Amino acid sequence: MYSKLLVPLDHSATAHHALDHAAVLARMSGATIVLLHVIEELKHANGFERPKVYIEEVRPGFLAAGQALLDQAAQRLRQDGIAVETVLLESKGERASTLIVQQADAARCDLVVLGTHGRRGIDRVMMGSDAEQVVRLATVPVMLVRQSHQAMARPSEAGAK
Repeated sequence: MYSKLLVPLDHSATAHHALDHAAVLARMSGATIVLLHVIEELKHANGFERPKVYIEEVRPGFLAAGQALLDQAAQRLRQDGIAVETVLLESKGERASTLIVQQADAARCDLVVLGTHGRRGIDRVMMGSDAEQVVRLATVPVMLVRQSHQAMARPSEAGAK
């Protein structure tokens, strides 16, 4: 069925929900999961930081947080007997979707399992859709996993249920 699954991870519940689905597929098919975290390029978000501050102080924190995210997810999968590889990439101006597709090809993955927020209408137009771009650009099948209904609800609504 599948031998290698690429799962892009960020710190969202949606990405972790996709990872849960990928873990089920990996157990069923004996596939390896390649976990990918992309650190997107910051263009000095507050306008006051000098490039040196970003390079010496901010960037190392992003790298450490990204690696910790990958390590935690990999440990959980390995405890379940799933083979795992991790990849941490930094954008140099490319969209995350481009790097995801490139990594799927480079790692010879045969499926990308990607969380999506399922935005519609103006939200989708304003924010763009990395998931949509991955689907358009990928040379392998892409499985989109929408976030759970509870995660989609506003925090106040989720607590009321």
